[in-house]
Order: sequence, then C-alpha cells, then structure tokens
Amino acid sequence: MNIHVCTISFRHTLQSLEDIARWAAEQQFQGVELWGVHAAALESEKLPLVDLLGELGLTVPMISGYIPLDQTADTQQACSQLSQLAGAWQAEKVRTFAGAKSSQDLQPDERAYLTKQLRYMCGFFEQEGQKLLIETHPGTLADSLPSTLQLLQEVDHPNLWINFDALHVWESGADPVHAFQQLRNHTAHFHLKNISSQKQLSVFQPSNVYSPAGCRDGMVPLFDGALKYEHFLPHIPNGADVSLEWFGADVKGTLAMDSQKIKAFQHAYA
Repeated sequence: MNIHVCTISFRHTLQSLEDIARWAAEQQFQGVELWGVHAAALESEKLPLVDLLGELGLTVPMISGYIPLDQTADTQQACSQLSQLAGAWQAEKVRTFAGAKSSQDLQPDERAYLTKQLRYMCGFFEQEGQKLLIETHPGTLADSLPSTLQLLQEVDHPNLWINFDALHVWESGADPVHAFQQLRNHTAHFHLKNISSQKQLSVFQPSNVYSPAGCRDGMVPLFDGALKYEHFLPHIPNGADVSLEWFGADVKGTLAMDSQKIKAFQHAYA
C-alpha cells in the first residue's frame, strides 16, 4: 500500500510543508495528504513546493476539505475552490463530508436535497478529472454502513467514492472487514487511526480535536488500540492509498513508528 501523512496532524505545530515533506521522504512515506486549509494558505508557495515534492518522490494523493451542502451557491463556490487547489497540487482526489447531520436526524426531504447536491458535485469533479470522496464519519449521511450504501444508491453516480475511515466505521458498530467488503468497489482511500477504548471516542469530535487545548486522552498508536488493525490490514488491497491520522503529541515519532509497523506487518503477512 501507499502510506501517506496528513498535514492536519501538524495543525498545532510550527512545521513548514518543506520540513514535513523532507521528513516524510526520509521516513519513506509515499505522499502528503494536504488539509484544504493548508493548501489554500500555501497558494503563493505552491509551485516551488509542488516541484520539491516531485523531487523527493512524494505525491499529494488528496486534498481534504469541507464543502457545505445546505446552500447551492456555497456548494458550487467550494467545489470550484477545492478543484482548483487539487489541480494546482496535482491531486487526483478531493475529500469532503456527506453533510453535517446524522442520517437518523434527517427528514426525507433534507436527505433528498443533500443527495441532489452530492450528485451535482460528482459531475463537477468528474469534468475536472478528479474523484469526489465522502468520508465515513459520525454526524453525516455516511455515519453507518446501511446509510452509506443507501447514499451510494441514491446519488447513483460513478464519481462518488468513499474515504474509508476504519475507526469511524468501527465506531458505528460495524465490523470494518465486513463493511469494506460491502464498500470495496467504491473505496478510493483509507484513513487509519486508533483509540484505547470505545468510551473515549468523543476525543475525535471536531470541537475537541481541532482545539489546541483539547483532550487527547485515549489516542494511541495504530497497533495499541481497541480496533485490531492486524485483522483489518490484510484486507486493504495492494497499491491502495492509506493516510495515517494522528492528533496527539509526538506527531513525527508516532507516525514514523506506525508506518514502520505497518510495513513490518505486511512483510510478515506476505
């Protein structure tokens, strides 16, 4: 698999993209997934940085941004901005979320409107030669396996893909292996992270995880948590794009260790 780092992991540290890229290359990562906020902030520096990434043998597999779905004009503007950023960074994929409301809390007319918006977005990015990914995530239309499968059917567009966040799938109560078997043909990227106990999953709520003073209790390296990645990793296809997310302290040390352990596990499993 192709293992990438997420710049969102460095959101509270003073690190330039050049520093992150040189470190990622030294640690033999394959690429750097750019948080949309970072990609936009680097607008004036993107050309030399794109060249640097290429020289280091790194790619930008995906721009991870946020597209509001409640107002058509806002949706169209955000699609245009993220598509331009993806083009500038030579990223093939754009990730967003399927709304900002749990599937259980949506009325039928609300779901129908969000489905229409997502279908528009799929066509927009398809015209630009880019894949649109929605992330399996609580508080969205992709917050459970049944709702995600239903959404794929409702949108009914070949350019709607899944960013399979294994922990959030597990959080929903689904078995990640079984869920991936159902979503395999629609999955274009993976996010991997872990937690020490299901009771501590609230630390990944946006209001906490984006706060510099937020709680980090329970965040653990990939192979030390409640989700048993040794059971899930063998099911990730060869050549798949995987991004490691880490929101705790010692970002470089943890990401490097997780990457090394994944590679050792793959070697042993092979």
